[in-house]
Order: sequence, then structure tokens, then C-alpha cells
Amino acid sequence: MNKNLINTEKYLPKTASVLALLLLPVFTFAQSLKVAAAANLQGVIKVLQQDFERKTRIRIEPIIGSSGNLTNQIKNGAPFDIFLSADMSFPEELEKTGFTTSKPVVYALGSLIICSKQNLDLKNWGQLLQSSSVEKIALANPETAPYGKAAKEVLSQKKLLRKLQPKLVYGESISQVNIYLTTGVAQFGFTTEALIADISGKQKLYWERINPADYQPIKQGMVILKHAEKNPQAAQFFKYMQSAPAKSILKKYGYR
Repeated sequence: MNKNLINTEKYLPKTASVLALLLLPVFTFAQSLKVAAAANLQGVIKVLQQDFERKTRIRIEPIIGSSGNLTNQIKNGAPFDIFLSADMSFPEELEKTGFTTSKPVVYALGSLIICSKQNLDLKNWGQLLQSSSVEKIALANPETAPYGKAAKEVLSQKKLLRKLQPKLVYGESISQVNIYLTTGVAQFGFTTEALIADISGKQKLYWERINPADYQPIKQGMVILKHAEKNPQAAQFFKYMQSAPAKSILKKYGYR
């Protein structure tokens, strides 16, 4: 064997190691965050996503559903990194059962409204809903959707729940309620104020804000999930959701 020839084989491991190190930032950068988001966030999460990605170049993949259904999916092993709930009870439940790496934090206060495609005076909505001309009133499932729970609380507080029960149409999530409202399937419905910003310039809805004193505050909470233990970018999004720019975006969508 020619002694002047270089045995390149002994350099292969080092070359492979260097190549791996060079590629590591690329793979890290390509990693995305799976964010389970309550259905009431369907419109605003896109705006938050764009703002966060522009600031950090970290990609967000939102998964939309009712808070209760998303909680069940997390318990069954769904690979989500962050959970943005429409209340605090579901994040607190996940923390107690060991599915989180952070304590629940309130990122927004939700606002409940009643709305319709019909141009009617909704200030006296309680009396209006009892009219024989009203056949369907939409609200989200109170068991899985916090906005549905708030709507049920309002109707109970006004002593209207039993009277209106035959007219009530339940959506699996607030997104389904919004479909009922925007398509006219239901004449009236209780939903999130964020819907008005979502459809701005596309469709006209008439609405009235429900007095916040008539229902328990809709404290929307978030947690970092166990799946994100090896994804440090989750903490960045968690911090972003508590920042002034995020709060400014949420405010434009009716959140307090």
C-alpha cells in the first residue's frame, strides 16, 4: 500500500459528526409548535400565528376544537405542545392529572354576545326570544364548551332556560354555533364577540353584548403540555401570549 495515500475512512466519523452539527440548527428551526386552540379562537389564532412567526420565525400549527374535546384528546396522547383553552377548568384539570409542565395562566377574558342575521332590537333579547316567531336559538354544548356553559348560566339566571328549552339547538363547539348563525339555521345564538371581528367586511350580523355580571368571568387559560418537554420553543409562544402585542391583537377581537 502506498504510504503517501491518505486513508479517508478514518475521517468519515468526524465528517459525519460535523455534518450533523451543521444540520442541527436547520432541523431545530424546522420544528413547529402544535397549538391546541379553543374554537372561539379560530379567527384570532391566525393573526397571532402570523405575528409570532414574523417575530420569531417559529412555525405554529393550530388544532381547533372545543376545550373539552381537546382536553380528552390530550389525555389520550395527542401530540400537542400548548393548550389554549376557553376557560381555566380544563387546563387546571390537565395540570392536576400530570399532563402539563406549567401552571395554567389566564391569557384573555372572553365576552359573550347574542346575535342574529335579523335586524332586531336585541337590548330586550330576553323578551324577544320568548316570541312564538323564534324557533331556534343556538348555543354551544355546555359540557365541553365554556361559552355554552356561560350562555346556559345566563338563561338560568334570567329564569329563561326552562321556557326556551324546546327552542335550543346545541353546537358541538362555538364554531358550529357560528355556522348556525351565519347560515341562518338558527335565528338567534349565544357566541363569542370574536365572531364579529372574524366576519367583518364579509357578512352583517346584529348583536348585543351580554352583561358580564350575568355570568362567571370567562377566564381563558393556557398551559404548556408534557409533549413540549423537548421543545423549548413552546416557552417562547407561552411568553408571547402574555405580551403586549398579543394582548393588543386579542383586544381587537373583543377579548378583555
